Amino acid sequence: MKGIELAERFFEEYGKPMLENEFPDVLPKLACGITGSGSECFGFDDEISTDHDFEAGFCIFLPDEDTVDRRTAFLLERAYAKLPGEFMGVKKGILSPVGGARRGVIRISEFFTEKTGSADGVLTLHEWLTLPEQSLAEATNGKIFFDNYGELTRIRENLSYFPGDIRLKKLAGNLLLMAQSGQYNYKRLIARGEFAGAQLAVFEFVKHAISAIFLLNCVYQPYYKWSFKALRALPKLSIEAEIMEYLITTDNSRELAEEKYYAIEGVAADIIDELVKQSLTKAGCGDLEKHAYSVNDGIDDPNIRNLHVLSAV
Repeated sequence: MKGIELAERFFEEYGKPMLENEFPDVLPKLACGITGSGSECFGFDDEISTDHDFEAGFCIFLPDEDTVDRRTAFLLERAYAKLPGEFMGVKKGILSPVGGARRGVIRISEFFTEKTGSADGVLTLHEWLTLPEQSLAEATNGKIFFDNYGELTRIRENLSYFPGDIRLKKLAGNLLLMAQSGQYNYKRLIARGEFAGAQLAVFEFVKHAISAIFLLNCVYQPYYKWSFKALRALPKLSIEAEIMEYLITTDNSRELAEEKYYAIEGVAADIIDELVKQSLTKAGCGDLEKHAYSVNDGIDDPNIRNLHVLSAV
């Protein structure tokens, strides 16, 4: 059973009755669900996931102390701690007195401060440009079972994806680095016999191609170890996962190098086709560098457009 389903069933069987029976007055100010760190919050968990940080449990989200006071929060923590220590063969996590738990009673402002640096999810231009994408993914993933107060949902909606100009800035930077590493440097390194350097160029190309594909899908890219799994589930360009896996798992002997270069160009061509479909570029060529600057030219806000093209990557 997936972690999200496990959490929801645990909540329905034990958490919801506890809140309804013991905290009817505070229930209108609460939200419950499972979100944040952990493969289960993305639906990526499997049997290997259970070896660490995998637990039966859910989150009870509270607004700040002026709405739900400290004593009520303490009583909720105590009631949560009294829930069964094991559910469907999975143990409930032990709450730490110094915080840091992934489940249990959590202040909304503390959750979003941890993930984004902003208690209310309002980000500055600099924060949108520099905040790790995986953190935004963790702030908006999982499943919220209910949100009576509405604050958690409102913040998650505000953070649901990059503003348009930020998306374009990140896309432009990734396209440029794809051009430099894959379309330009790979062949030159092969010609010099720098096969290790050539593989680094391949890694750079694939890394930034994956980022570009997530941006074209308007989906946050998760932590790197889940990138390929998440990539294969995207509606657009998921087919590139197989090609890029081939690129990074094969050597760079002269026999393979030409084939790999054509594969790189194939990925680039498919991404350019998608740029054209989404009307994000006016460059009519196969050169990713020209498309990078064309995408950057499409940014409305001059303060963002005039930043260095790589400022968001």
